[in-house]
Amino acid sequence: MEFQHTSVLLNEAIEGLKIKPGGVYLDGTLGGAGHSYEIAKRLTEGGRLYGIDQDEAAIRTAGKRLEEFSDRVTILRDNYENAVSRLKELGVTGVDGILLDLGVSSYQLDNAERGFSYKFDTKLDMRMDQRSGVSAYDIVNGYSKEELARIIRDYGEDRFANNIAKHIVSTRETKPVETTYELNEIIKAAIPAKIRATGGHPSKRTYQAIRIECNRELEVLQNSLEGMIDFLCPGGRICIITFHSLEDRITKSIFKKQESPCTCPPEFPVCVCGKVSKGRVITSKPILPGEEELAENSRSKSAKLRIFERA
Repeated sequence: MEFQHTSVLLNEAIEGLKIKPGGVYLDGTLGGAGHSYEIAKRLTEGGRLYGIDQDEAAIRTAGKRLEEFSDRVTILRDNYENAVSRLKELGVTGVDGILLDLGVSSYQLDNAERGFSYKFDTKLDMRMDQRSGVSAYDIVNGYSKEELARIIRDYGEDRFANNIAKHIVSTRETKPVETTYELNEIIKAAIPAKIRATGGHPSKRTYQAIRIECNRELEVLQNSLEGMIDFLCPGGRICIITFHSLEDRITKSIFKKQESPCTCPPEFPVCVCGKVSKGRVITSKPILPGEEELAENSRSKSAKLRIFERA
């Protein structure tokens, strides 16, 4: 199956990066290279783009798509949490722009074998990097009832989290939960029929929660952003596209803290903590997809773009 993904907020993100033809850029979530293609074609010989992704299929597809820019593009297979250290190993001391598109690709959702979707009957997996150890199967069959309830409640924002966790644990006492359809039936049994009739697919929130936990999505974002901002050259920008309220909250909070890091009590006449602003938030409110994009790509409806500029 071909790695396909429609880049969300493409024009808005490219515009937000304020690309300099001779600049150095990082696409930390390369995917199908939709954003990267637009960055690369704006660079001259002196410019450089580093694209990073942990998905092998994405690396293959991106390599083909960016082939015409091979003189100015370097592709690395890794998680973006290691991007700064990987670039430093290559002798890069700073970048003029960073892009993170945190959405799950259409390829990952639509490829039955990857186990991301409740729509196909397949083995539970959900790993973006299939070299990594913990899969959805391990989480569903290994986490305690309390741990399962916590992630389904916090990451899936499902009010039936406790009951879903209880049903999973009860079922796996007889045999392991091995496939997506087996998990679907367990979730369905844990949610009242009248809620199932009106609230979309009953598995949606639980699958989202397991995927986030499996790939450490929020942890990686939380641990990476400050270091990425530090790695920006003066005037450099970081653009982050989120698809989940928790991702957006983390991004907004870290951007705000980097803009206004002072911890002095408000009654102090002057700052004594010595913490200096690293830049400014460009987007007081997130940029959302327009009507045309929403009509063309339904998966863009929860996307939000936030931009920070280094001082």
